[in-house]
Amino acid sequence: MITAAREAVDLLIQATGSWQFDDALNGLRDREWMALRFLARANRFSRTPSALAQFVGTTRPTASQTVKRLEDKGYLRRRSSDQDKRSVILDVTQLGEKTLLSDPITQLVHAIATLELGANKFRDLLREMLKQLDARGGRHHADTCRKCIFLTEADPNRASRIQTQYMCRFFRANLADSEIDLLCFNFEQ
Repeated sequence: MITAAREAVDLLIQATGSWQFDDALNGLRDREWMALRFLARANRFSRTPSALAQFVGTTRPTASQTVKRLEDKGYLRRRSSDQDKRSVILDVTQLGEKTLLSDPITQLVHAIATLELGANKFRDLLREMLKQLDARGGRHHADTCRKCIFLTEADPNRASRIQTQYMCRFFRANLADSEIDLLCFNFEQ
């Protein structure tokens, strides 16, 4: 059992070659790709420099430098939060979205999608591994709202101009169906 687990870790380390590299690829370093990917998949509450720093496992100043480089290249746009003008929200631009079409992890995504085991099962196994690692290390990881304890169905009797189906109890905000499969750093199992 331990031998198979070690071999699996060795294989995971080798797979990281698809998202960790020394030089720039298509003009971006691996951390910049990671940041751009996260911000493109993050929900409106998690597209902040702090959430980005936590996701990529770095300090806030280092994440801010990455954001600055991505802004300078035209991949990100910074704006003030509607709720708190002191907070910053990071939006991926059209150029950033276009650049993500040549993301170096695309081959890895396709390889996972064709697994005999199934992409859903593989995802669930990785989610369980992260949960165990987070518990041991006192860490926290991002995941989709769909799996979060704060997600509830919106009250259909509540008068609202916005067509919402869900509510985030953490942020006390309505969520559209399109938002529940995005990453959130305030995720709780």
